[in-house]
Amino acid sequence: MNSDFATLSRLIGFLRAQAGVLDKLAITRAFAPAQPLAGAIKIGDDCAAIPDNGGFLLFAGEGMLESFVNDDPWFAGYSAVMVNVSDIAAMGGRALAIVDILWTPELEQANAIWEGITAASQAYGVPVVGGHTTITRSGKNFLAAAVLGRAQHLITSFDAKPGDDLLLAVDLRGKYQGDKPFWNASVGAPAERLQRDLDLLPAIAEKLWVRAGKDISNGGIIGTLAMLLQCSNVGAELWLDRIPRPDDVDLARWLISFPSFGFLFSVDPNQTANVTALFNDRQIACTRVGTITGSRAFALVYGTARETFPVRA
Repeated sequence: MNSDFATLSRLIGFLRAQAGVLDKLAITRAFAPAQPLAGAIKIGDDCAAIPDNGGFLLFAGEGMLESFVNDDPWFAGYSAVMVNVSDIAAMGGRALAIVDILWTPELEQANAIWEGITAASQAYGVPVVGGHTTITRSGKNFLAAAVLGRAQHLITSFDAKPGDDLLLAVDLRGKYQGDKPFWNASVGAPAERLQRDLDLLPAIAEKLWVRAGKDISNGGIIGTLAMLLQCSNVGAELWLDRIPRPDDVDLARWLISFPSFGFLFSVDPNQTANVTALFNDRQIACTRVGTITGSRAFALVYGTARETFPVRA
């Protein structure tokens, strides 16, 4: 067997076994009960986009896994802020404020969570303005948070067009968080850098340089791209061997990793050079990694090998 085909076959076998990827393929079933309740607001994006005074209010929330909160409470608190502000940026917006939802056996047991929340709030310059705290008898901590933001122009998941370039922007200046598939380029980075980097997203939205996009989340590049294709009813060809990744990081692991700064974009080819230059000037890797197609098929390509991957489960 050609080595490219062997590599691609191994990668696809690995991806098909990943719960994070499979969850994203089935995401439309997860939010189906909310669909009839949303009125004119489209569901499936990183945030709800609510028209307001010529722009949009952005509203989103994230729940932290129970095991994550109890095994690493400081970083869970940090992540509750970080992932929410990233969702706002992914839509072309700027975060305004965050509220937390916390269940804890004792207030003292939540100290590390609050220290993480505080560190991220200060790093990203987004205030935590309230929330809800409950004393529970379960013996464990539970954490979620919601964010409010604003955008003048949206980057949506619904507007990718056949013929668009598929771009990946990702901050490679980091390290894995233990044995988890989380690439941490946030903790310890200068606050000014984090804030200026996130501000690139509303900048490209306001310049109308990006047609569609999505924040890379659990499920990594593969799961996130599948969600984008579902929302836009298009297909894509993803060139696995051209994806930028950190030195000495295995490609299979990288494909399912959740980076602290990572976005996929569907871009008119005439704007590709503008978008890539803007990120590269900030030392963020940004390159063309594929193309959007009208076939509605998700094709994974490695060298001379090509195979279709499911978009839905």
